[in-house]
Amino acid sequence: MRLLDLTVIVIYLVAIAAIGLRLSGQQNSASAYFVGERDLPWWAVCFSIVATETSTLTVISVPGVAYLGAFGFVELSIGYLIGRTLVATVLLPLYMRDGFVSAYQYLSRRFGTGLQVVASVTFLITRLLAEGVRLFASAIPIKLLCDAIGVNVDYVTIIVGLSLITLVYTYVGGIRAVIWTDAIQMTLYIGGALLCVLILTNEIPAGGLARAWDAGKFQVLNFAAPILTSPFNWIAAIIGGAVFGMASHGTDQLLVQRVLACRTLRDGQRAMIGSAVMVGIQFALFSLVGTLLWVHLDGRSIAELGLRSADDLFPRFILDELPAGISGLLIAGILAATMGSLSSALNSMANSTVADLWRTLAGPTSDERMLRISRIFTVVWAVVMAGFACLFTDTKSSVVLLGLGIAGYTYGALLGAFVLGLVVRRASQRDAVVAFLATVAVMSWVVRSYTLAFTWYVPLGVVVTLLVGGLLSLTHAAPTPRRDDVAAGLAR
Repeated sequence: MRLLDLTVIVIYLVAIAAIGLRLSGQQNSASAYFVGERDLPWWAVCFSIVATETSTLTVISVPGVAYLGAFGFVELSIGYLIGRTLVATVLLPLYMRDGFVSAYQYLSRRFGTGLQVVASVTFLITRLLAEGVRLFASAIPIKLLCDAIGVNVDYVTIIVGLSLITLVYTYVGGIRAVIWTDAIQMTLYIGGALLCVLILTNEIPAGGLARAWDAGKFQVLNFAAPILTSPFNWIAAIIGGAVFGMASHGTDQLLVQRVLACRTLRDGQRAMIGSAVMVGIQFALFSLVGTLLWVHLDGRSIAELGLRSADDLFPRFILDELPAGISGLLIAGILAATMGSLSSALNSMANSTVADLWRTLAGPTSDERMLRISRIFTVVWAVVMAGFACLFTDTKSSVVLLGLGIAGYTYGALLGAFVLGLVVRRASQRDAVVAFLATVAVMSWVVRSYTLAFTWYVPLGVVVTLLVGGLLSLTHAAPTPRRDDVAAGLAR
């Protein structure tokens, strides 16, 4: 019967590649390839943002976290909403006013090309690590399914196969194919989660939900968790989540690029804030799946269930307890989440490479040649991404927390550089670059040496950047104001 599941998955993979190619349209310039000529509807961009940030990490890890705890990710989404609202009102006007295709072009206007290059390289390294974790996570349910039907396929083969399929429509269709397939894929994995809720609700015994309520499984605000070491303490979640949201959606090219494809600033703001609301609903849905699984399995420990980690919990339920065909459809939903994130990462990494590095270092290039170079870098990053994903095949940690922790190395420095440009008028490019590099070094030490909750990584990084950059700015005369200084831009 598992052969039927595998057939459903193969049909889905072929279909989504064909749909992506069909919806891509004519890509005759680098601008069309990266921002779709800025004519995409805000609701599709909103869906794409959600699909891009979701990936398999959310689909398989959030239920596992809820199984072991409660609705902590819903608590985080409150902070995310605050952070994205600030991005929509402060940073998006700066990006869209000057027609940027990369967030780091602002850093070039404010400080100089040196910081733009440093920020772009940092983004590329961060994306490689974070997307490597996501891509590996997507291989987990496929590996379990293949084992169930007696097919011996290793993680590397699965990772390479998924990368190749995603590359096909990303290479040809650019951001337009990415956004439309993201929208389709989001509806698939959300529909799969809703189906699981219906099935589990029908199967759990009478009084099961009341037992879960009494056990605190529906708790959203956590007042008891340690404030510094738990990301689900209410202060750490809301304040840290807000700053994290500002960094992820205001300075990470992976997500900024989606908004830059909107028709107007107002549409971009709708897409940005709307995505925060949808993510909160999504976190609640997947947390509910985890809580229902806790009731269904009588709250047994991961060891008692014979699982590698909590990340195996939801995929194992799909494979072992759902009818053939339906389980294949739900695994396709999990793959949809990953492919949406992966295609977005490939396009945004190629975008940053071309807009922030190639054009800065190599100088002006014809648009036709730029499009060709963009596609070449899309292939290059696909190959490198698959290689990085293979590095995580032995991890036993929760992949969603691992992925969020990786961002702690650099998000504080990225957001700190933008805030430095906003609030410290005296800061020069030298100040910003030194502060940026110092923050990455400090956060690398903090992340490895302390058990600090990941929600505090970005606020700490921003403080370090502002402190170092602000002190350095006092050692020299104020630089000559640039035409595109942030304060001047806001004044206009």
